[in-house]
Amino acid sequence: MRDAFCRAMLRRCNDPAFVFLTGDLGYQALEPLRTALGARFINAGVAEQNMVSVAAGLARSGLRPWVYSIAPFLYARAFEQIRNDVSLHRLPVRLVGNGGGYGYGVMGPTHHALEDYGSLSALEAMICLVPAFDGDIEDVLTMAEAHEGPAWIRLGRGELPAGAETPPGFSPWRCHRAGAGTVVIAVGPIAGSALAVLAASTASLWSLGVLPVPTPPDALLAAIAGSRLVIVEEHRPANGAGAQIAHKLALLGVHPGKFIHLHAGSANPGYGSQMWLRSQVGLDGPAILAAASGAPD
Repeated sequence: MRDAFCRAMLRRCNDPAFVFLTGDLGYQALEPLRTALGARFINAGVAEQNMVSVAAGLARSGLRPWVYSIAPFLYARAFEQIRNDVSLHRLPVRLVGNGGGYGYGVMGPTHHALEDYGSLSALEAMICLVPAFDGDIEDVLTMAEAHEGPAWIRLGRGELPAGAETPPGFSPWRCHRAGAGTVVIAVGPIAGSALAVLAASTASLWSLGVLPVPTPPDALLAAIAGSRLVIVEEHRPANGAGAQIAHKLALLGVHPGKFIHLHAGSANPGYGSQMWLRSQVGLDGPAILAAASGAPD
């Protein structure tokens, strides 16, 4: 998604208020943006806390800053600055974290981003956007720009199966596959992997792209009531999509017949590829299919 993100950023370069900050990352992807922006492309160095505070100051002065780094270096290392300098003042700072979930798997637990949208969606005025496919990027950025406050954008690797139909345009809730019985809700790129394995299932597949979790559409609520519900997310369970969806359903008085939450878990399996790490925590294709098919828990 990083290349699609750079192309979308290039389309915004003519706006004189557009400023881009990076924490010394984005090599072999963001060079065209650096060339186009000139002095408005700021390499803040390995100083993420300072970078976020600088972005807050730029936003306060009327500019529209975008801040980029790999996901854990941005939301975790600079969390206090995001909370105090950006969120509490409802400033329009757009925070972009690349490599959500186990995206940087081989680099180990310090580089995994498994608490990002759960932590940030709890902050005042913050919206968290999780694109599932490369084609979502432009709509995601437009939604971030329209939001009156800060935004977190979690980038990953598009996993749309080969030969699959073009997905519906990005929105908070999307139906990717009609079905009966089990309802599967996936967050982010793992929706593509779910789409691939659910071809052998009668389950329906929806994706969630915005947190805090908005009210589901009536069609989804009707499908969930009394049915088997499977939430799939590459995130820890605390305040993740599963927890937020369960809370939303309880408030609405909608009760699934069975609630299953596939998530990153509390223990980190260590070092390995993104797909291998998913297999270790029950987030791979066979685990999704088993949960959707009603296999024993």
